[in-house]
Amino acid sequence: MTKQLESSKKNQILQVLAKPIRKILFEENLDYDTLQEIRLRIGQPLLILSRNQEMILPSRAKEKHIVSKEEIRESLDYISHYSLYAYEHEMRQGFITIEGGHRVGLTGKAMIEENRVKNIQYISSINIRVSHEVIGCADQILPYITANKQVCHTLIISPPRCGKTTLIRDLVRQISDGNEYVKGCTVGVVDERSELGGCYMGVAQNQLGMRTDILDCCPKAEGMIMLIRSMAPQVIAVDEIGTAQEVRAIEYAMHCGCKLIASVHGSSVDEIRKRPIVEQLIQSRRFERYVVLGNRSRIGEVEGIFNERGSAIFVP
Repeated sequence: MTKQLESSKKNQILQVLAKPIRKILFEENLDYDTLQEIRLRIGQPLLILSRNQEMILPSRAKEKHIVSKEEIRESLDYISHYSLYAYEHEMRQGFITIEGGHRVGLTGKAMIEENRVKNIQYISSINIRVSHEVIGCADQILPYITANKQVCHTLIISPPRCGKTTLIRDLVRQISDGNEYVKGCTVGVVDERSELGGCYMGVAQNQLGMRTDILDCCPKAEGMIMLIRSMAPQVIAVDEIGTAQEVRAIEYAMHCGCKLIASVHGSSVDEIRKRPIVEQLIQSRRFERYVVLGNRSRIGEVEGIFNERGSAIFVP
């Protein structure tokens, strides 16, 4: 990452934090290219996560900074441009996306209406998840999930924090733009939690390619059907499937001729094979490729790529 890009990411993060917290982070001289999370909780120490290692700030001081209610309120003013009401729709899902595609998670008192979360009040915790693009991180797997310049139905299996979202993002970019392994094609992205495109005011903050259409903050099952009806995608990409409704939408999309790139939490093909929700997809061999990620030596390490029968076609 260039100095200019790192500086831009640093500014995007610091400008939404209360001034006392901003000062602490500035003096820490952090590497924003490896910074993963900043956590603010009322009455608790200021925490960050970098390279999967937690740190309490200030790191060199004996007395750690305790986050105040005023600092939470000031940060919320900057995050929402002084209008939380304008972000009510996003807050129902528990987060707000800020410039740069960084996601700000929120917790507090949930306001319920008709058995659904309408809004969050009395916010007590803020978690800034720093968005990272790793251009080219899909280079290793692309030759194994394509055939005859076409994408294979692919399911990415990964434990949390192993880079599956980052991998899907780069796959979408390369499939959309095209290269020696795949002919550039129209890609529809259902970005329910604004993590793939990182849309801010409707504009994707991440590079997803020139032939990509994004449905931001849209439920995955509904979004897949909408894209098929309105945008005629050749490939659909979704992150973290987990409901029967989403599986039915995936089957519908496959029947319509769309290729699917999806992900699911797990550690192996055998593990997810036992889950009732995706069991039928695996038994009927709907997916042609399975990519298993891990973090034994580094985040996002590819532990294996398997075909529809579960046979290994790549093991590092």
